[in-house]
Amino acid sequence: MTAADDSAYHYRVIARALAELDAAGPGLTLDDLSARIGLSPSHFQRVFSAWVGVSPKRYQQYLVLGHAKALLRDRMTMLDAAHEAGLSGAGRLHDLFLTWEAMAPGDYARGGAGLTIRFAHVPTPFGEALAMATDRGLCGLGFVEDMGRPAAMADLRGRWPGATFTEDAATVAPLVADAFAGRGRLHLIGAPFQIKVWEALLRVPSGHVTTYTELARAVGHPRAVRAVGTAVGRNPVSLFIPCHRALRMSGALGGYHWGLPVKRAILAWESARADAA
Repeated sequence: MTAADDSAYHYRVIARALAELDAAGPGLTLDDLSARIGLSPSHFQRVFSAWVGVSPKRYQQYLVLGHAKALLRDRMTMLDAAHEAGLSGAGRLHDLFLTWEAMAPGDYARGGAGLTIRFAHVPTPFGEALAMATDRGLCGLGFVEDMGRPAAMADLRGRWPGATFTEDAATVAPLVADAFAGRGRLHLIGAPFQIKVWEALLRVPSGHVTTYTELARAVGHPRAVRAVGTAVGRNPVSLFIPCHRALRMSGALGGYHWGLPVKRAILAWESARADAA
């Protein structure tokens, strides 16, 4: 089994565990949960340990829906505080040490005309992803487990209809690996308001969350909560521009363009890694 096969298999186990926990609730025992997804308890534990480094029993605490509410209630870092600490802009972005560059508004308005965007399908801890990049950095990342390859391709290509697209795994895959390793570069392609919202998301550290209301306040439009939610949903670089860290004021997860199971899995994965560090 290749590394890509391993990654896809591990995420599918996580996704099935999420579905079973949703159906049965957090009281499900390890033996019952592993039986429901067709694995022995020992195999199940090995998969979880390989995926995030904590036991399945511990991990269940992060998978339950109430975990998002606890994150929101107990968050320690507000957007303004993160900004004052220098975790924004072209410097250090949350825990990833990514740098970013935004496309000029005029270039965005032309639909990416003149841009060459390279793409590849790559393995990630959350299943296969479609990644896209310009010469300036990673500009697109979408998870394909739920919607499939053709729909994901149509989705991301449709954002920049004037661009030229070419498949180039040799160029794109290392950029994704660099981003996971914390030394990547992003090229933000969006309208000016969208980019302001994405910049605010980049100030939310791993293991923490914010709300759409706080994001609206952070970009200087406190009443534009719905517009902020739309901008969050249009984020083209999932995971690395962490739109999964935006929740409703109630603590509900809200929407996620690539599927709520992925959003929950990412939040749980980040929380478990933060606690294990």
